[in-house]
Amino acid sequence: MFFIRHIPALWLFGVAALGQAADWPTYQHDYARTGVAGESLLTPFTSAWVHRSRHAPRPAWRGEAKWDGYNKVYDMKSRQIFDYAYHPVIADGLLYYGSSADDKVYCLDAATGEQRWTVFTEGPVRLAPTIAEGRVYVGSDDGHAYCLDAKSGTLIWKTRLGPRDYRIPGNARIISRWPLRTGIVVIGDLAYCAAGMFPTEGVLITAIEAGTGKIQWQQKQTDLPAQGYMLASHTRLYVPAGRNNPVVLNRADGKRIRVVSGQGGTYALLTGDNLVFGPGKTGTLGFVESNQSDQLASFKGNHMIVTPSRSFLQSDTDLSALDRSRYLDLARKRRTLKKRHEQLEGELKKSKNGGRRVQLLQEATQLGQQLDQVQDDMQKCFAWRVASTQPLSMVLAGQTLITGGHNEVAAYHAKDGNRLWQGKADGEVFGLAVADGRLYASTSKGVIHCFKAKHLAN
Repeated sequence: MFFIRHIPALWLFGVAALGQAADWPTYQHDYARTGVAGESLLTPFTSAWVHRSRHAPRPAWRGEAKWDGYNKVYDMKSRQIFDYAYHPVIADGLLYYGSSADDKVYCLDAATGEQRWTVFTEGPVRLAPTIAEGRVYVGSDDGHAYCLDAKSGTLIWKTRLGPRDYRIPGNARIISRWPLRTGIVVIGDLAYCAAGMFPTEGVLITAIEAGTGKIQWQQKQTDLPAQGYMLASHTRLYVPAGRNNPVVLNRADGKRIRVVSGQGGTYALLTGDNLVFGPGKTGTLGFVESNQSDQLASFKGNHMIVTPSRSFLQSDTDLSALDRSRYLDLARKRRTLKKRHEQLEGELKKSKNGGRRVQLLQEATQLGQQLDQVQDDMQKCFAWRVASTQPLSMVLAGQTLITGGHNEVAAYHAKDGNRLWQGKADGEVFGLAVADGRLYASTSKGVIHCFKAKHLAN
């Protein structure tokens, strides 16, 4: 099937673009934001070191409104949680993160936690850096994209994305009118990013020469902001839009292809050019097929891991494994049946012929029964489901599914959901990364825990 065939190609794309498989050189490992490590880890994990930042993260957005009275939605999810922790990236034995509290980029020894260097920007650094070809690429709320030498932190170039250096009060800080809040995607000779959260001021989707910092092209959008980690496939860019829905662009020139439908949010991942994003107001992930705008299916959950055979879903209360191929086949069948059912309802409203109305009613009844059966079959696509108290983050290392929660980290076997290990963390674990036989967990308190795996699996 198309959906399955394209996943391995995307993994190869991500690894080839980012470096060694044992590294974790960008948020969620690659530009599809898969959360799938290039290595396998075995439990139990043991604590190797703990890094405690002097200041906890200062998120741009403190959380969603408690309820949406107009739509009668309560206990709403936060849809902009990209900077609730200092997400680490790891390459060539070094760990990097950006601080939204003291406006620095930090470099640590990944094996010991010892600080190697720091570099100031002129505003909060809200998203993780990207490491490529021995360089650190990072964006700041000061409106600039930075390129640093990975070993020394020496500035290679600094590029302003907005039309001028204009600062304003924003999110309790002084920031650029065009803050950079998409991370930076580096593919070949180009670095892609976007600046701006005020559509009326213009949001600038930008391609920069990775070696020089020179802007190659720039596209302005005036209807949606740009907040959340940018994603990339072979031909397209995907730009989350905060509480709104992501924008799909042509990677060659940044021209808009479409805006997808859904419930909004900054969490997103790609499987080929199929997009999963959310969590919306209620913790729902929407699945949008390539070249489509409307959702084919939705999943109750906060995060998803996609592999060639299964998808793993993380919700507030449980983890589950889904036969995704079968589920999506049924979803397509359901879409066809629903479309025909809607057509029948329209014909019934117009028809005045008694015999014809009887035929239409009979067909509608049969379609209703088929829809019920499809819905039942979709629920049977879950291979396993287990209770879990870690709803905040998730990555996969071989057959080990690792989850972050409130003051804890846990590991489960991907085959059957059996819990393998559980450890403590200081704070809410919003960030996870895997590199060189180690697990890194970053928390809402600005703490990064390093756990060493038992050993690498063969």
